[in-house]
Amino acid sequence: MTAQAPSLDTLRPVSRHGIVTAVSMMKDEGPFVLEWIAHHLAVGFSRIVVYTNDCSDGTDDMLIRLEELGLAHHRRNVIGPGLRPQPSALNHAQDEPLVGESDWVLVFDADEFLCIRYGDGTLDPLLDAVTAQGANGLVITWRIFGSGGVQDWSRAPVTEQYLRAAPKDWNKGWGVKTLFKFDPEHWKLGIHRPKMKNKWLETGYPDGVKWLNGSGRPMEDYFKFRGWRSITRTIGYDWVQMNHYAVKSIDSYAIRKFRGNVNLKKDKYNSDYWSLQDRNETEDNTMLRYSTRRKEIFERLLTDPVLNRLHFAALERVEARLAEYKALPAYAEMVAGLRAAAQRPINEVVAKPPQARDPEKIAALMSRVEKVQSERQAEARKAAGLAPPRGAMLLDTPALAPSPGVAWVANHEVLLPVDPGFFGAQALDLIAAGKFERSLARFLPRLVGASGTHLELGAGCGFRAALLARSRPGLRQVVQEGHPARLLLIEEIWRRNGVRQGPGLQLTNEWQDEGPNGSDLARLLAELRPDSLLIADAAFTPARLTRAIKDSGHRPGTTILAGPCRDDAMGWKEVFPNLVAARADNRQTAEPQAPDPPPQTADRQTWDQQADFLLARPPGPV
Repeated sequence: MTAQAPSLDTLRPVSRHGIVTAVSMMKDEGPFVLEWIAHHLAVGFSRIVVYTNDCSDGTDDMLIRLEELGLAHHRRNVIGPGLRPQPSALNHAQDEPLVGESDWVLVFDADEFLCIRYGDGTLDPLLDAVTAQGANGLVITWRIFGSGGVQDWSRAPVTEQYLRAAPKDWNKGWGVKTLFKFDPEHWKLGIHRPKMKNKWLETGYPDGVKWLNGSGRPMEDYFKFRGWRSITRTIGYDWVQMNHYAVKSIDSYAIRKFRGNVNLKKDKYNSDYWSLQDRNETEDNTMLRYSTRRKEIFERLLTDPVLNRLHFAALERVEARLAEYKALPAYAEMVAGLRAAAQRPINEVVAKPPQARDPEKIAALMSRVEKVQSERQAEARKAAGLAPPRGAMLLDTPALAPSPGVAWVANHEVLLPVDPGFFGAQALDLIAAGKFERSLARFLPRLVGASGTHLELGAGCGFRAALLARSRPGLRQVVQEGHPARLLLIEEIWRRNGVRQGPGLQLTNEWQDEGPNGSDLARLLAELRPDSLLIADAAFTPARLTRAIKDSGHRPGTTILAGPCRDDAMGWKEVFPNLVAARADNRQTAEPQAPDPPPQTADRQTWDQQADFLLARPPGPV
C-alpha cells in the first residue's frame, strides 16, 4: 500500500511563459536525485521529465514516487538494438506528449545544474528578458566545476560543496545546452541543441529563429544549423550558465566508475577525463543564491516517508559499495593517478572532439540556407566594422600569489609562468608557445631607444619591463602596477629572470587613483619628463592623460598603447592626432607597419581591428 503523500503540490512552479520543461537522463544517481529535483524546482521548471535505464540504486523508484506526488515524470528508457542510452532517451522524448506540448524545453544531464545570474535567479524573469528581444532560444554555456581538492565522500549538497571552476575564457569547457521554444513539427531534440528538421530548411522558417547567448546577445546564424560549443564571438555568462559537476570528489568519481555512463563510452572516467573536468582555477559561488529555497524544497521532499526511505537507502547503498572499493588496491592506484592528473596545467589539457574536424567535409554538409545566412551575417559584421573579440590576457581577479609547480617558458628570452591563477586561457596558450605579446616585444626596444626615461602605466606581469631591462640596460624605467597580486607576480618573474630593481628600474603601485584633477599623474610626468610612455591599464583614460599632459606641460616623444588601451583607438586619437594602429607584417621588418588611415566616419571598434598595439610618435615615417 502506498504511503500517504504529504501536501507537496505547492512545490511545483507555475510559469507565465507556459510549460517550461526540463528533460534529463539518469542512471544510478540515487544520492543526488532529490537535490537535482529540488534545485530545478527552485529555478522554476514547471515540468520535469526524466528517463532512466538499468538502475540498481533506487533512482527509478524515487522518480516514480515523485511522479505520484505530481513533482516529476518518470519514463523508462527502452533502448533499441545498436542505440546508446542518451540518444535513445531523446528519441522517446521526441514522441512524449508531455514534452511535445511544452512551450519551452531544456535537455540536460543529472550532473548539470542550471545557474541563472539574471534577476532573482528564476526562469520567469530570464524568459521575460529573452522574449523581450523577440528571441525563441537561449544557448547556455557550460561552466566546468572541479573537485576543489576534495577526496572524501560527503552527503553535503553538490551545489554547496564545489565552488571552484574553470576560467570563463577556457574554451575547452564551452559546451552548451539550449533552452528553446519547442515545436516537434519543426525541431528534433538533441543533447546540446535541437536540430531543425530538413523539410523546413528551404522555407522561410529559419529566418524566424532567433537565439541569444548566455549574456543575452544574439547568437550567430550558423548556430541555427550546427555546432554544440560556444566560440569566442558567442561566449557569454552574464545571464546564465550551466554548472557542470562532472567529477565532484575523488570518492564520487570512483562511484561513477562503478556504474558506467549514459553513452557507454569505454573507459570514459579515466585520468585524462579527470584532468579535463577537475578545473579549480577560479571561485564561483553564484549557486549559493539558491541554497535557502533549495534546502526548503529538499527538506519538504523528505517529509514524504517513501522518498525519505529511498533517499537514505540510496546513500547507504553507495557508501557501502564505496567502502568495499576503498579496501582494494585499485582504489589507491586510482587516487594516485587522479592526483597526478590534477597537476596537469590547464594549457596542457587535451579535449579531443568526437571526430577530427574536416573543413571541407563541414562545408559540404552545410545547407544552402546556412551558407546564405552565414555569409549575410559575416557581411553585416564587416559592414558594421566590428573588431574581432580579444581574450583577456590577465585575469581581473588574479590569485593572491604565483602558483607553485607551474612550467616556466621563455618568451623573447624572458621566462614567464604558465599560471592559470594570473593569465587568461589565450595568454596561457601564447606563453606556452613562447609568443606572449610577440609583436610588441619585437619592436619595443627600438621604439623606446637605448637611453632616456621610460614610464609604463599598467605593467601587468612585468614582461615588457623585464625585456627592456635586459635589452636596454642604459634606459631608466619607472614601472607602475596598481593590483597588489600582480605586483607579487612581477617580483617573482623579475627574480626568475635576474632582473633587479635599482636606479635604472623602479616598481611602484602609485598613481592608480586619479586624485584631484589628475594631479598625481601630472606631477609624475613633470618630475620624470619621460621620453617614452607605455599605457596598458584602462584606468588611465584619454581624458585623464590629456589633463595630465596639460597640467605638467610635458608630452612624451613616443607613446605606446597596449592591452585594453589598444581597443580604444578613436578615443586616443583625440590625444594623439598622429596615432597609428601598428602591427607586425610577415616580413618582420625593422619597424611596425601601419594599416590604412581610419575613415572619417569610423566608430570606436573599426580602426584597430588589425592592431597589435597603438603608436604615437612625432611626425615622420612609421
